[in-house]
Amino acid sequence: MSTVSQPDDRPEEPPDTAGGTVTTRPHGNATPATRTETTAGPTPEPAAEPADARHRLTALQGLAALSLDAMASVAYGPESIVLVLAAAAIAALLTVLVASYRQVIAAFPDGGGSYAVAKAHLGRRTALVAAASLLLDYVLNVAVSVTAGVAALTSAFPGLYDDRGAICLAVLVLITGINLRGIVDSAKAFLVPTAVFIGAVLAVIVVGLVRDAPASTVTADGHDSVLAHHATSVGALLLLKAFASGCSALTGVEAVANAVPSFRAPAVRRAQRTEVALGALLGVMLIGLSVLIGRFHLQPVAGVTVLAQLADASLGHNAAFYVVQFATMVLLALAANTSFGGLPVLMGLLARDNYLPHVFGLKADRQVHRHGVLALAAVAAVLLVFSGGDVNTLVPLFAIGVFVGFTLCQIGMVRHWRREDSPGRRGKVLLNGFGAVLTGVSALVVTATKFTEGAWLIVIALPLMVLGFEAVHRAYDRIGERLGLGRVPEPPRRAPSLVVVPVSHLSRLTREALNAAVSLGDEVVAVTVTYDDLADRPATEALRRDWELWNPGVELLELPSATRSVGRPIADYVTDLTARRPGTRITVLIPEAEPAHLWQRLLQNQRGAVVAHAVRRDTDAAICRLRFRLGTGTAR
Repeated sequence: MSTVSQPDDRPEEPPDTAGGTVTTRPHGNATPATRTETTAGPTPEPAAEPADARHRLTALQGLAALSLDAMASVAYGPESIVLVLAAAAIAALLTVLVASYRQVIAAFPDGGGSYAVAKAHLGRRTALVAAASLLLDYVLNVAVSVTAGVAALTSAFPGLYDDRGAICLAVLVLITGINLRGIVDSAKAFLVPTAVFIGAVLAVIVVGLVRDAPASTVTADGHDSVLAHHATSVGALLLLKAFASGCSALTGVEAVANAVPSFRAPAVRRAQRTEVALGALLGVMLIGLSVLIGRFHLQPVAGVTVLAQLADASLGHNAAFYVVQFATMVLLALAANTSFGGLPVLMGLLARDNYLPHVFGLKADRQVHRHGVLALAAVAAVLLVFSGGDVNTLVPLFAIGVFVGFTLCQIGMVRHWRREDSPGRRGKVLLNGFGAVLTGVSALVVTATKFTEGAWLIVIALPLMVLGFEAVHRAYDRIGERLGLGRVPEPPRRAPSLVVVPVSHLSRLTREALNAAVSLGDEVVAVTVTYDDLADRPATEALRRDWELWNPGVELLELPSATRSVGRPIADYVTDLTARRPGTRITVLIPEAEPAHLWQRLLQNQRGAVVAHAVRRDTDAAICRLRFRLGTGTAR
């Protein structure tokens, strides 16, 4: 039995819209991949577990997959929050953010975080600003996290310093490969490193709190302080700078809200528990470390991290110290995984709304937005290559993008609760309003204090990305208008059909192709491309003679080619047919052999692909590619 189909690549699923109300767009401004949209707002979750539940996250797995960015900030946050007042302010802001994002998770269970909130309540362009800020933050997180982890490795093994660029790319390939297997597999792979790091930092805090004096100062001995002599007095500017730098410790808090669809049912409750657990752990660690900094009177010194000094002072310069350092190094390198968990979901939502190519909205069978994962890896790889594995200049840009998203999200949630008639609405409005003020001030402070250190790049990049989103959206509008999407088309009507079958020899493949062709069309014609060379004439004459002997009831038409081109003569013939028979539906059926083994595809001449490309480029004919399986002896 033979059938005709497209290539047998494994199909991917459209973006997950579970939990939303599906409505048809009333106008023609979408493309086939986006004929539906999900309404914002809370929706009841199904009680039954979906069939793909094993490819979705539990709360614990979500903590491992989506918290690494925030956890890694514990490694470099203390560098900038040696002032206790700054640490207290950051802890207060963290509390507000966690409480707010629990509300975001419940109100927008389809994910998207700041983008989803702004889209529903602040307008299209504001939503695009939020999306652009998050995209920038996620990309920077990958580049900086990988580089920071490799920097920790080369600090321990200086002989690897010259190879840090290649090591960065190797780590990026490893993380990308794991994420292509699915977010659950990445969570399982990173669960142990996350647990070891959390345990190590908590051990530093607990042991340090019971000490009256540092156990060791070996790590900082001989290193110069990087604080100015007047920095011991708490001036307003110093406090603002410390707060601005320490805000990098809050990047990653929004990742859980962005990736709610990646959780198992009930997704909202699991995501909320993950957000609270992340906030609690992050708050305890940041506050605990800041208390120890004051207790041991530590200062940032050149070449040694504050966390390393704290581990030295609390645990002593022994094996426990090196465990902390190794755990920090691994977590820093793996912190990029937060971006791989959140960014592809956000890109999928943008693709569904026609602001990114629709390919980013497709999912593989493991619930992986594989094109988003690969795109993120590619952009991060470019940053790593051009920086040579040294992207310290990107660190100041970290917090800016995410705080822009934080602020827009809070403002949007204020409008959300004002429109909702729910219990405790006034308290929710006050919480989000207070959060909007805090995060807005934070965004301004970070931008102002870091402007000359690279923040100006964000000021330029954000509007450029928004313009890019709108350009994609306009292109999809034009496509939708041409296709007449959203409008009822005319009834289908039958037209005479003619099937063109390119052949080069007689075989079972030729027979299967003609079997399929006579089943599809009213009229069938076989064509073969001939060359006027002495070496080619015997083959042409043999095919002509064998065809007459076989007599399949289908005409064989010879198409001469002076340039030895295969696709062009067939495309020209189809163009001529279209002009001579304007009411006829023309289909080009291309027979191809499907090898039994993957490596055997290297032996093929790719004649079918060449013909298909020429016909698609130069004509409007339909193209069918019939695959004849050599392993089973059947075509499909």
